[in-house]
Amino acid sequence: MAESAEQVHARVMAAADERGRVPLPSVAAWDVFPWEVVDGQLAAKPLAAPAPEEARQGQGGVDCAACADRPQGVIWAHDRWRLRHLSERSGLPLVLILEPIDHLDLPDLDDAMAAEHGVLAVRIARIVEGLPHVARCHVQRIGDGAEHLHTWFMARTAGLPSIRGSFAVDWDDILPPGPEDVWRADLADVARQLAAYDGRAVALDG
Repeated sequence: MAESAEQVHARVMAAADERGRVPLPSVAAWDVFPWEVVDGQLAAKPLAAPAPEEARQGQGGVDCAACADRPQGVIWAHDRWRLRHLSERSGLPLVLILEPIDHLDLPDLDDAMAAEHGVLAVRIARIVEGLPHVARCHVQRIGDGAEHLHTWFMARTAGLPSIRGSFAVDWDDILPPGPEDVWRADLADVARQLAAYDGRAVALDG
């Protein structure tokens, strides 16, 4: 089962400096990171000038990583959809990605696929929120980086108020990863429960 808030806090404090801080995540160096320090005060960065949209990874189905013969991290699949984990563990208990097998973006889904996406999203969120020590499963689709639809499911530890809300995404990059055996056990549990509805659980790599 996922770690308790007390276990997460103790593990993070053990990795923190004398002020209780862990290193800044890589997101702080991204062009789109909206904050900077000016004269000792936190301030919003100036808005960049308009520019052409950048091409997304896999645009038009060309060199699409999600369309690879053997996508990494798949824990559950059926004929139209699959659920996978990130290639590396991160700070939140679980971060999962639901994606169609075919190269489709969200507006490309027909009514049947759209309905199936909604049912799967509810099932996954229900399963993740049913895990011990998980308070919430945040669900989001952004899609600026890659064209192939990928819907994110992010488990938030119960009892850690710093991680509540939309900043859970940032804390996922800030917090050190938890124990691998716990993470693997939770992935297997989610896959098993989802396969009880439909599809099949896939054995974890490694």
